[in-house]
Amino acid sequence: MAELIVSCPWLLDLLTTVREAGLPDAWIGAGVVRDLVWGQRYGAGFNPQDVRDVDVVFFDANDLTAGNDVAATELLRRHDSADPWQATNQAAVHIWYESEFGTGPVDALRSVADAVATWPETATCVAVRLDSAETLHVCAPLGLDDLLDGVWRRNPRRITVELSRARLSRRDPSTRWPQVKVVPP
Repeated sequence: MAELIVSCPWLLDLLTTVREAGLPDAWIGAGVVRDLVWGQRYGAGFNPQDVRDVDVVFFDANDLTAGNDVAATELLRRHDSADPWQATNQAAVHIWYESEFGTGPVDALRSVADAVATWPETATCVAVRLDSAETLHVCAPLGLDDLLDGVWRRNPRRITVELSRARLSRRDPSTRWPQVKVVPP
């Protein structure tokens, strides 16, 4: 996976932007990483123009307001206005998750790794960042097997079966990545 990331100038530029923005414990993850890996390994290639949003996660326990997410997203847009940034403070997810997804309350997250472990599909439970020494770091609390093996599988930690089915229908991974194996929720 690291080879795919370092061979993608677009993603390296994004990682540099996130690092330079100075958000606390900031990473890029979820769909961007999956789209790159699966596009190259199981699809027709990767095109940054197909990326719906660039999920940036950070952890700021000192500011749990919704305005923090907005300010972080705007900061990234000021550095790079061409990409669809979406920054989310993982320390505040427990405040809005229930009303956003119509589920029961969720526990507060303790770290970015704790947050990444709750993302909807196991193959998207991956985030990356670039440090000041240009070293790539990978956060994959559930491992990399489903991402690298092309397996779309519901992560039961937080997402309901109903939400998972809706995501599967909306995303239609079998059409986008014909060689990906879908494990129905």
